[in-house]
Amino acid sequence: MSDFPGAPDGSPSAPGKLRVLAAMSGGVDSAVAAARAAEAGHEVTGVHLALSSNPQSFRTGARGCCTLEDSRDARRAADVIGIPFYVWDLAERFREDVIDDFVAEYAAGRTPNPCLRCNEKIKFAALLDKAVALGFDAVVTGHYAQIVTGADGVRELHRAVDPAKDQSYVLGVLDADQLAHAMFPLGDTPKELVRAEAGRRGLAVAKKPDSHDICFIADGDTQGFLEQRLGTAPGEIVDVDGTRLGEHSGAYGFTIGQRKGLRIGHPAADGKPRYVLDISPVDNRVTVGPVEALDVAALTGIKPRWCGTTPFAPGAYTVQLRAHGEPVAATAALSEDGAELRVALAEPQRGIAPGQAAVLYDGTRVVGSATIATTERAVLSG
Repeated sequence: MSDFPGAPDGSPSAPGKLRVLAAMSGGVDSAVAAARAAEAGHEVTGVHLALSSNPQSFRTGARGCCTLEDSRDARRAADVIGIPFYVWDLAERFREDVIDDFVAEYAAGRTPNPCLRCNEKIKFAALLDKAVALGFDAVVTGHYAQIVTGADGVRELHRAVDPAKDQSYVLGVLDADQLAHAMFPLGDTPKELVRAEAGRRGLAVAKKPDSHDICFIADGDTQGFLEQRLGTAPGEIVDVDGTRLGEHSGAYGFTIGQRKGLRIGHPAADGKPRYVLDISPVDNRVTVGPVEALDVAALTGIKPRWCGTTPFAPGAYTVQLRAHGEPVAATAALSEDGAELRVALAEPQRGIAPGQAAVLYDGTRVVGSATIATTERAVLSG
């Protein structure tokens, strides 16, 4: 069981208790997190975020997390826990801050991370702002991450103990004020034990499959989703030397490092497969080439956000470049104006795309996050 924090500023819970808003998605993790908060003596209210303007009755497979079924599962869990429950409509805000941003990023030739954007803009901005305005002290979620409070009262975000479920990467955008009002009671517990606990608590979601992929694309067809919103935009697929190999119906349908579905029909001279190396929205051109040309030695990130109050200092860190990627040794420094984070990788990494997040770590502590703007190839193509 977590050593559940008594207050966002690290002060002990006794003699008072906190008013806590539990974000309940309808899944097992958020249900157990809410139950732990209530068991710790806090005054907990459950809330389900209605993020779709036209939610379906049932999810396709186990992809979504904002269907009517999920809302009902969340309500049933709140009833078992014995806490009040509400549904908040944040569909318009979600569309503007997450879905529209997702489409715009792909249209610009970048590869966004909508889960990271949702945590930043919805769960720890729109939701937290509303919670604080209503007099709540903190928001509790089922994310797998840990908040560690030092003797000086400074709160730090750290990795979860379960590396397979660690979600600190998508929380790297949280600033010090947001961390001060966040609770992640599952960070010290492996996922299988969370499911077992849900069963002991009588929560019907104990065996419910995890949601995955992009919640607002229920069937998992990202290209079809984008085509509905961006239409077709035919352009060329070219080799690294500019040789035309084929045509596409929209550059947004490709991602850096993609191998399958290129439909170019022309084998390379060396017989090796080609991969997407570059997506240019300016001339609507997709460039493909050998796998070695995907290796990235350095990158520049924009819009850095620092996770906590510890000042950033240039030096050696580890960096994670994908939600489930392995940490990589790196050195990082800021530009003179502080607007860019420059990261040199100790070992080249393959297929890093602009639009993704680079999250810096000092050991298990999350230092901050930046959006990848440009990359420097380890092997020049062409």
